Amino acid sequence: MDARKSNLIGIIRKPITVGPETSITKTREILLEKKIKRVVVKDRNNNPIGIITEKDIAKKIYELGSRSIRSVKAKEFKPRKLYTLSRENSVQDCAKLMKKHRINSIIILYKDKTLEGIVTKTDLMNTILTKDTDNIRVSKLMKRKLVTAAPSDPILHVEHLLLQYAISRIIIKRNQKPIGIITFRDFVPAKIPQWIADSADPSEIQQYKAKKGLEETHSNSLSYLFPFHAVDIMTSNPITVEETDDVKKAITLMIKNNISGLPVVKKSKLVGIITKSDIVNSLAE
Repeated sequence: MDARKSNLIGIIRKPITVGPETSITKTREILLEKKIKRVVVKDRNNNPIGIITEKDIAKKIYELGSRSIRSVKAKEFKPRKLYTLSRENSVQDCAKLMKKHRINSIIILYKDKTLEGIVTKTDLMNTILTKDTDNIRVSKLMKRKLVTAAPSDPILHVEHLLLQYAISRIIIKRNQKPIGIITFRDFVPAKIPQWIADSADPSEIQQYKAKKGLEETHSNSLSYLFPFHAVDIMTSNPITVEETDDVKKAITLMIKNNISGLPVVKKSKLVGIITKSDIVNSLAE
C-alpha cells in the first residue's frame, strides 16, 4: 500500500498548547517535561495563533540582553505563518506542504477554522512503517554533504553553524567517526546567556556571531572567551545507521529515541546523515 495516498484522519494528534500570556520559562519547562519540540499558541476561542519551537526559544534567549528571561511571554515571539490542512487531506498533501515551506508541522483545522490537531514529520514517518511496503535503503535518501564540528569547538561556534546553515543538528566527529551530536534542544537547558555574560565582552560576542564564516585559526584565537565546548553539552555516542540499512530501521530508531536525525556510517566512518526531513520529502514525490 502507498502511504502517500492515505488521509490524515488516523494520524492527527492533539497538540500541547499554551496561551499568549504564558511565559517563556514555562514554555521551556513544558518542552523539556513533555519531551516535545513545539507547542501551539492558541487564543481563548481555540484559534491557533502561533507555534513556538525549541529553536525559537534558543534564538529568543540570545536576543534578551540584560532583560530577564522570566518577563518574556509567548505573544512576544515573532508570529510565523501557520500552514493548515483538514483531516480529509492526504499524507502526500501534508508532505508537499512541509517540503515547500521547510516546516516540521502542519496545523489541522475543523471546518469552522478552530484548532483540531497537529501533524508532524514523525506522524508522517509512522505511515511508512504501518502502510508502506517498499524497501528503501538509507543511502538513497541520506545527505552526504555535512556540517560538522570538533569536540573542542566553543559552544558559540556550534550555535553559529546551526544558524548560519539553517540546520537543526551538528555532528561532532573525531578521526572521521561520529562521537556526539548537538541540537537546539541541547541549548535550551544550558542557560547560555548567563555563562557567556560572565566570560566574554558583549561586543566581541556580537562580532563573532555576525561573521559569515570563521576560519579555524580565528575560532581558536577566541576560544578563551568560552568556558564550555561542544564536548560539554553534546549527546555522546550518537545512535547511527549503516548506509545499507532499510529506511524503516532509521525511522524506528528516530521514533524510539525521540530524535530527528541519525549519522550514517560505513565501517564506523561518518559518510552522511539522514533526517526526518529527508524521509518526509520522499513522501512528497
